[in-house]
Amino acid sequence: MAEERPSSLAVMTSGGDACGMNAAVRAVVRTAVHHGLPVHAIYEGYAGLVDGGDAIRPFESGDVGGILHLGGTVIGTARSKEFRERPGRRKAARNLIERGIDALAVIGGDGSLTGADLFRREWPDLLTELVDAGELSQEQADAHPVLRLVGLVGSIDNDMFGTDMTIGADTALHRITEAMDALHSTASSHQRSFVIEVMGRHCGYLALMSGLAAGANWAFIPERPAEAGTWAREMCDALAAGRAEGRRQNMVVVAEGAHDTDGTPITADRVKALLEEELGEDTRVTILGHVQRGGIPSAFDRNLGTMCGHEAVELLLRSAPDDEPQLIGIRENRVVHTPLMENVERTKQVAKVIHDGDYEQAMQMRGGSFRESWDTFHTLVQATPSDQPEGHRPLRLVILHSGGPAPGMNTAVRAAVRLAVDAGHEAFGATSGFEGLARGRIRELGWMDVSGWTAFGGAELGASRMIPDDEGLASIAAQIRDHRIDGLLMIGGFAGYRAAHALLEGRQQHPELAIPIVCLPASINNDLPGSELSVGADTALNAIVEDVDKIKQSAVAWHRCFVVETMGRDCGYLSLMSAMATGAERVYLPEEGVSLDSLLEDVDYLRSGFKSGKRLGLIVHGEGADPVYRSGFVRTLLEKEGRDLFDVRLAVLGHVQQGGSPSPFDRIQATRLARRCIDYLVEHHEQRASAMIGLQGGRVRFTPLASFPTLCETDAQRPREQTWMSLRPMARVMAHPGR
Repeated sequence: MAEERPSSLAVMTSGGDACGMNAAVRAVVRTAVHHGLPVHAIYEGYAGLVDGGDAIRPFESGDVGGILHLGGTVIGTARSKEFRERPGRRKAARNLIERGIDALAVIGGDGSLTGADLFRREWPDLLTELVDAGELSQEQADAHPVLRLVGLVGSIDNDMFGTDMTIGADTALHRITEAMDALHSTASSHQRSFVIEVMGRHCGYLALMSGLAAGANWAFIPERPAEAGTWAREMCDALAAGRAEGRRQNMVVVAEGAHDTDGTPITADRVKALLEEELGEDTRVTILGHVQRGGIPSAFDRNLGTMCGHEAVELLLRSAPDDEPQLIGIRENRVVHTPLMENVERTKQVAKVIHDGDYEQAMQMRGGSFRESWDTFHTLVQATPSDQPEGHRPLRLVILHSGGPAPGMNTAVRAAVRLAVDAGHEAFGATSGFEGLARGRIRELGWMDVSGWTAFGGAELGASRMIPDDEGLASIAAQIRDHRIDGLLMIGGFAGYRAAHALLEGRQQHPELAIPIVCLPASINNDLPGSELSVGADTALNAIVEDVDKIKQSAVAWHRCFVVETMGRDCGYLSLMSAMATGAERVYLPEEGVSLDSLLEDVDYLRSGFKSGKRLGLIVHGEGADPVYRSGFVRTLLEKEGRDLFDVRLAVLGHVQQGGSPSPFDRIQATRLARRCIDYLVEHHEQRASAMIGLQGGRVRFTPLASFPTLCETDAQRPREQTWMSLRPMARVMAHPGR
């Protein structure tokens, strides 16, 4: 436990702006207010820290209202030459001491965090110099002998150790993927080639992941330089082969720091010239530039910034004054803190390793999932599958959808088909899920049959919610026998899991059902066991957030409260996460239900707020939150009690949450899981084992399909363990920090 808590806290943003910084600032301020800790905001980064005056302002909860949806940073960021010199840092120390500030939360990149740590280490000597110069009293210096520091990473490059994702990277990936999706249509129309340059001087994350998400045909990244002397021919041959197979467009992604093994830069213009000269391609260059930084933050970045900002304050309050400064990040889907400067040094080391030409080490330092994504990307971009050795026995694998449609289902099919075929196996699609399988609606899927499916919403193979009975099991067993099926990949939701489990239990009566089965979680509800996050949930969450942002703009003009109903059935994931990402003041979850007392409490809160000048109210209501106090009832109650203070509108978002093109996160996750599923089916076809795949603790794991019933609630369609519910207390603090 801490010996004493900080006197006052200041939060600042520094370096390049990144979407989600505002969410982090908001979370720092509201968590500090919740704990009664005075908090200041430093405007214009280190420049404001040195200048002092009005650049360092006390903040309350209301000062950070309405900033969640804004890009960039509302408190500004600027580089400061003066802070790099000791006299500048001495002025900064005086400015903080005069306001009683002895704790600092810095949101920025490695350069900003390095500067903050130097400031912290110099703090005692800086105070001594200020006392000796008569600029501070000894009593002032003694009251604040140390500067506590915590760092949060705001960077679109996703290049910092200590966190799996940096604040801003997901939104940047959205911008890039949206642009590439748009370019696909015009490229196909004119049979053109496009070369897209993205940011990333020392890190290829954006180039690689956008290439994987948008179905690019080639990519260049700093960590895996192209072979000097041969890369141009390899790229041209691969793209020409794709044209020969009927592909109407070529997309090449180039990270701004890309180079070959000799260190020669590979630029977008150089690639364009090659495609024109060697292949005669009509080629265009698109340099996305700073549009990657801006725009509306994604739901992920809003919630990541919120979680990290909240933990930053909690950590400062429970740590001792002389504890080593920590970096707040997310690792394996959990908010964690690790030594700040250790992570900064490891981050800088990657750039040095790349500069020294040790590219294998650079790939290792990026982590196993980065390398796996690179290998997967290069398999998927091939024009044709790899040749197989003589004597290879192909397996016959069936892929189907079941349950409601979820964005990312088609992405998973594309990856599964190509990875299976590339490994020398045969892939088949069953139309309309288990119903189609029972009726023999099965067709072979080839390499080009799934071209372009990456960005498709819905379920191209069709889906159904059929749970096979005895007759259905007999029909499916007959089809498995007649089509000589060796394995089954089910991509879908709760109904699909129940159907797959029914096949598992039906093996005793129908031996033909004894084939390996894998369930890949695809449901916007995020209600499936064995996985903390389902494919489709991120897209649905972003759809909700986009609509609620518009609703809030409407509400402000009219002194209005909106009750927004989200999907989810018995699972409140979408409700809670969208409430956090949109700044809702109240959220009703199926896991908690709704009581009359809580409704009356919220009526009093809203009436009091609108009397005090509040102009907007927002309540998120999960569709399965309560069988009696439904969203319509809540709307009627609030409108009756709001009287002349505010009016109330109900917004049922409905099936727009299931539609649309999948988000980059869902595309990448679908591809990653599909690869593991195909590997599982191949490796276990002899044992005939069956499993559910999913992210658990941030890692891909398999859970026996036989455990499906025991992992689910007996009276609700959701898993017994829902790790995201641990965010509930934080959500309350963000909504009502002063309550």
